[in-house]
Amino acid sequence: MRKVAERVLSALGAEGSELSLSIVGDRAIRIINREYLAKDRPTNVISFSLREGEFGHLNPEMLGDVVISADTAAREADDAGIPFYERFCFLLLHGILHLSGYDHERSGEKEAARMEAKEQELFQLLRQEGLIG
Repeated sequence: MRKVAERVLSALGAEGSELSLSIVGDRAIRIINREYLAKDRPTNVISFSLREGEFGHLNPEMLGDVVISADTAAREADDAGIPFYERFCFLLLHGILHLSGYDHERSGEKEAARMEAKEQELFQLLRQEGLIG
């Protein structure tokens, strides 16, 4: 996971940036999703940026937190017929992109397409470099 995160950050020009990764189950991510995003259901990944808000400028190297539900990732991998590790790496990549300012939910179709294109580009890079299957 560390190598995947470091490679993604490097490709985004964010070498030396820091983030935290929490791996939780569906119960924990549901609570987080409900308390912070007002969505009472489990999800696959949630990102919390430390670059946003009034004090976002204080430590620009600290990106924020990525929280991934291993339960949801496993279900999604099984449903897609792909290895768990591959799905997990994709969710980590997705979370890092959110911390880097990409958005697919609030910024419209153009930004969603931009994020999806970057996901595919970086996921392919991870494959080419042998970091994922």
